[in-house]
Amino acid sequence: MTLWNGSYPFYPGANACFPFDTTRAVIVTVFLSLLLTFIIILPGIRGRRRLFWFLRLVLGLSMGAVILIVQFTGDWETGWVQANTSYKSFSPVQVNVDIGLHIGLAGVNVTLRGNPVQQINETINYNEHFPWSFGADYERSYSQGLEKGLPSPILYVAEKFSRQSPCAVHRQYRIAGHYVSLTLWLAFCTWLISILLFSMSILLYGGHMLLLTATLILSSLLLFSTTRNTLRCPVRFGSVSLRTDYGESFWLALAAGLLCLLLGLGIIILNSVQPEKLKLIFSLDKSSEEEAWDKACLPAEPSCSAQDGLVVPLGELCHVTATQL
Repeated sequence: MTLWNGSYPFYPGANACFPFDTTRAVIVTVFLSLLLTFIIILPGIRGRRRLFWFLRLVLGLSMGAVILIVQFTGDWETGWVQANTSYKSFSPVQVNVDIGLHIGLAGVNVTLRGNPVQQINETINYNEHFPWSFGADYERSYSQGLEKGLPSPILYVAEKFSRQSPCAVHRQYRIAGHYVSLTLWLAFCTWLISILLFSMSILLYGGHMLLLTATLILSSLLLFSTTRNTLRCPVRFGSVSLRTDYGESFWLALAAGLLCLLLGLGIIILNSVQPEKLKLIFSLDKSSEEEAWDKACLPAEPSCSAQDGLVVPLGELCHVTATQL
C-alpha cells in the first residue's frame, strides 16, 4: 500500500463540512425584507396605534417564518458523542473524533469531525446526508456511500437507519417525517388565512384560524414524539454510546405552536368579554378620533346671546310702502 502513501485507494479525500443551508437563508431573507418594507411605512401611523401595529407585524411574520423554516431543517433530533474509533475499514488505526447525528423530516445527516481535524495525514471533517423524502432512495444513497468508501463511523451510523437494520427505525422515522411535513404545510396555510382575516378586520374568525394553526403545529409535534423510537440496538463506539434528544427545530415549532394558541385564545376571550379593547389593539376603535375630528372641522355654533340679538320682534318691523311709478 506504499503506492498511495499507506492509504486505501478507494477512499476519497476529506469531504466538505456541513453545507450552508440556502433554503433557510432564502426564507429568512424574504421575511426580513417584508418586515423592513412595513417598517418603512411605520412613521406614517399615529399614536399608540403604531406600537400595536408593529407588535402584530413582528408576531405574525415570526410565526410564519418558523412554520416554514422547520420544514427544511435537519435538526429535529440531534446527538453528539466523542469517541476513539477506527477511521477506515480493515485498518487498526484509531482516531479521536466527534460524531454527530442529525435527524430531520427528510433524512439523516451524519457528521464526523476530528479532534484535532488533521490526523493520520488527513483532514477529518465530514458531513453526509442520507435522504428518505418522497422521490429519494435511502438504500441507494447508503450504497453510494459504500462505493465512495466513506469513513467507517459514518457508514456505521447510517446503517442503523437502513431497512435491513435490526433496529427497525427506518419506517417509523420516514412515515413520521412525511406526516409531520404535511401537517406543517396545513398549519402554514391556516396561518396565511388568519393573516388575511385580520387584515379584513374579521377578528373572531382570525382567532379561530390561529387556534387551528396551533392545533396543527402541536399535533405534528405529538406525531413526531410518539413515532420517535429509541434505537433497539444502540449506536456504540467502544465504551460510549451516541444518544439523541429533541433538537432546535422541535423546540422552535413548539414555541410557535404555544404562541399561536395563546394569541388565538386571547383574541376569542377579548372578543366575548371586552371587544372594545380588542378593537383598540387592532386599531379599529376610531369613534373617539372621529368625534375629535368632527369637532375640529365643524363651524362653531353661535351662542344663545347672539341668537337672541338676531331675533327681531314682529311688531317692530318697519312698514314699507310701495309707490306706483
